[in-house]
Amino acid sequence: MELVFATHNAHKVEEIQPLLEGVAHLRLPRDFGLTQEIPEDFDTLEENAQEKCEFVYAAIGRDCFSDDTGLEVEILGGAPGAFSARYAGPACNADDNVEKLLRVLAGQSHRVARFRTVVSLVFGGERYTFEGRVDGEILTSRRGASGFGYDPIFRPYGYSKSFAEMSLAEKNGLSHRACAVRAMRAFLEAQGSSR
Repeated sequence: MELVFATHNAHKVEEIQPLLEGVAHLRLPRDFGLTQEIPEDFDTLEENAQEKCEFVYAAIGRDCFSDDTGLEVEILGGAPGAFSARYAGPACNADDNVEKLLRVLAGQSHRVARFRTVVSLVFGGERYTFEGRVDGEILTSRRGASGFGYDPIFRPYGYSKSFAEMSLAEKNGLSHRACAVRAMRAFLEAQGSSR
């Protein structure tokens, strides 16, 4: 089946494509001429994921899904959360966000955090939601050169490596995004077998 992934983020496509291999062929909004920014105007991952999916579905009219991911730091009351991509300000980049978080947590010994992903899917005109999470801690400095976003400073519990020190296959074996997408994959496989 064809499924439109409501994103312009090449890193996300790189992570998700292998997880849906054999079940869905990914298309992107730009394949259908949709190049404008996809909105995410809400304060929660759930609302942002739904908004992005609904926006692309309304524009293209094909089965599609989106994700919204947030890093939730316990001592910060769950921040940056839904604002993870723009934590250091609207014109910031991933490095700015990482630097700000390291500054905010400087001197803190309590560094418990979790990554959470919510996937919103429109399939056959119906809406579905899937979630994945991974618990870990924020490191005191960057480690590794792979991945993107906060990966260099997030170490999942039970592992000695940060996400950025892992190969894509290692990260996809346990990441929050992978968990949510695998749940969606299981749903899609069930739909395919019931047709």
